[in-house]
Amino acid sequence: MKKIIVNAMGREARVAVLESGRLVELYIERPEESRIVGNIYKGRVENVLPGMQAAFVDIGMDKNAFLYVDDCLPPDIEKTKKRKPSINELITKGQEITVQVSKEAFGTKGARVTTQVSLPGRYIVYLPNVSYIGVSRRIQQEKERERLRSVVRGILKPEEGVILRTLAEGVTQKELAADILFLRARWEQVQNDKKHTRPPSLIYQDLDLVSRVVRDFVSEDIEEVIIDSRLRYAEVCSLLGRYQPELEEKIQLYTGREEIFAHYDLDGEIERALRRKVWLKSGGYLVIDQTEAMTVFDVNTGKFTGTYDLEETVVKTNLEACREIARQLRLRNVGGIIIIDFIDMAKQEHRVQVHKCMEAELRKDKTKTHLLGFTQLGLLEMTRKKERHNLSDMLQRTCPCCEGKGRILAEETLLGILERELIAYSQDDRISAVLVEMHPHTVRYFNEHGYLSELEDSTGFVVYLKENPMLDEQRYQITFMGSEEEVQARVQR
Repeated sequence: MKKIIVNAMGREARVAVLESGRLVELYIERPEESRIVGNIYKGRVENVLPGMQAAFVDIGMDKNAFLYVDDCLPPDIEKTKKRKPSINELITKGQEITVQVSKEAFGTKGARVTTQVSLPGRYIVYLPNVSYIGVSRRIQQEKERERLRSVVRGILKPEEGVILRTLAEGVTQKELAADILFLRARWEQVQNDKKHTRPPSLIYQDLDLVSRVVRDFVSEDIEEVIIDSRLRYAEVCSLLGRYQPELEEKIQLYTGREEIFAHYDLDGEIERALRRKVWLKSGGYLVIDQTEAMTVFDVNTGKFTGTYDLEETVVKTNLEACREIARQLRLRNVGGIIIIDFIDMAKQEHRVQVHKCMEAELRKDKTKTHLLGFTQLGLLEMTRKKERHNLSDMLQRTCPCCEGKGRILAEETLLGILERELIAYSQDDRISAVLVEMHPHTVRYFNEHGYLSELEDSTGFVVYLKENPMLDEQRYQITFMGSEEEVQARVQR
């Protein structure tokens, strides 16, 4: 069974998905790095590039968004079997255009957008401009698939379409109709807002992280959702009450004194997910290298020597590695090209066995994956869709001391850690102020970005920051806690 842990007490929201007690997915959302996938913008075409069959669209971000020709084709192009038009036949420079973000900006690349708008609901994805009905491949019974198609066909307008999500299985006509009518009303509101705004402007924003998790994850196979914020707990219960009131009993409010991720021992799991080496239970290990071009997993026997048969030892290690690699892909949110260098296997039947094991493990992944097979060198090739930033990019930044060869905690991550530690002390009435020592660069960064005042607002403490050049940039020390007068005296020493 799955369990979802929600930490929403501080400035950043964190959601952990556990399977059999192990962390398998982690979602983080910060105020300054809010997700834009799913947002709809009224933009302006800045440049059309026929040679690339693409255009750049100003949607109000630092970098212009990228619009590929396949993402702006008329919905009926395949039905009419007409010649696929060129990008400059579809849009022109300076044109106002409605687009939806389909992929976050990564590195030097801007966000990718599409004119083929869709609005996700609990049971369906609503397609306002495409006459199409699709059903999730995870709904396997043909009788149920046809029932769902028949139900929505009677609700949709001729120009509308839907994709029925996995959660739609077994859902009544009334529930499906409510989802469609709600999303249709939202789209009509978007259309109305578009008339009264000038580009570039945001005209529709997707739900925040916690609400998205409720919409997309909470189902019968979820054992419980545990939330540490009373406010978010009430919001989640209200949202779920609209969809499936019978699932409200799965939502629990965490009232413990210990920080919720610490209580479930998740901070250690997150820290291990940032390491290059991952140990397997057998004594083998993985080495994970992420580059701009691809991610490589190297499997090693390590301390595992097996019994008498070398080939048996190799296969056992590789099968165990399959399960851990599939977990690490989800936990680290690895996307793009992935190469797995398993320990060499002499027999073809063992390669087939490992390939099947990998296929089975990847079925648990909601993100689209494509397993290509073994190369002549014995490397397993696969791809995984890039939907959001990987865990390393979220929690770490390039180290200025080693010119990018190593990674250290980002200031925002350090702020989150410090905030959670101080919140844990907020129950103590004897403490009203704290003295925290940090590297001078970190102190300057906190002051310049207003993090000190944010820290004081969220913890209720008066916080004094003191420079200490002897400290590592990703470390801090709480050197004194007490009354404001006591802390001031310490600062002046």
